Amino acid sequence: MTNRHMPIRSMTFRRIPMTVTIESPAAPAAKVATETPSAVIDRVSLVLDAFDGPGRLTLAQIVRRTGLPRSSAHRMLERLVQLRWLRRSGRDYELGMRLVELGSLAVHQDRLHKAAIPMLHELHAATGLVVHLAVLDGSDVVYMEKVGNRMTAAIPTRVGGRQPAHCAAVGKAMLAFAAAEDIQAYDSAQLPRRTKYSISTHAQLRTELQKVRSHGIAFDREESVPGFGCVAAPIGDPGEAAAAVSVCGPMNAMKFDQRLVAPVRMAAMRIWRAVEGGPMRVAPTLQQVRPLRGGMQLA
Repeated sequence: MTNRHMPIRSMTFRRIPMTVTIESPAAPAAKVATETPSAVIDRVSLVLDAFDGPGRLTLAQIVRRTGLPRSSAHRMLERLVQLRWLRRSGRDYELGMRLVELGSLAVHQDRLHKAAIPMLHELHAATGLVVHLAVLDGSDVVYMEKVGNRMTAAIPTRVGGRQPAHCAAVGKAMLAFAAAEDIQAYDSAQLPRRTKYSISTHAQLRTELQKVRSHGIAFDREESVPGFGCVAAPIGDPGEAAAAVSVCGPMNAMKFDQRLVAPVRMAAMRIWRAVEGGPMRVAPTLQQVRPLRGGMQLA
């Protein structure tokens, strides 16, 4: 009899730790530990990046764009609404005023932008055309300022907006003087076209950038916007391009000669002179200034 009961006592003894393990409060603690501050920041960045484009987004759209679980995305969105980083209208979300305030503050704290503003307005007054100030960020240009009049709305650019650098005059003005490592995205990738006139091959781009290096000026003839052209010049020391300035307008108003080349070049020189006159050299937020390297290495 005793021998028959011993296995039963042994099985009962082994059930005890199993029950304790299942009811242990350690599981929620482990879940919390995975949500480190860096992971939270990454998720916030993912959510905000989903709004890169016009219009509002629903929760379902944000979940599809970010890949976040629906419940996590909803909690994060509601918290961002409380912080004024986002704004909610019914079931739709859009960027909030706090981001507008911070973005405006970041631009106006940039020394390059502050130095350029008077010259941009003077260039607009002298030419009557829309004036852009832009910097290079990878394979895109990012617009830091746009000055114009009633014609401004006809050109689909905005402060903080992007477009492929090889399609824009300001982009070509900077790519021509960029270091090889700054344009690695072009080495094997296809060149997206914005219009039928956009550069679409590396051979075309090499030829175009060589012209920019030779003449110190870049042109856009309906390459980014149908019916519109631009004239741009790099801003920086010889052989460098910290930024670029351009004038843009309808093709029938554009003069791709000294009538526009001269004022654009002069504006670029004056902007850089104003920057160098400050207490320290400018370092644009989106790009490090590097000296000219020997040509571009394109596939």
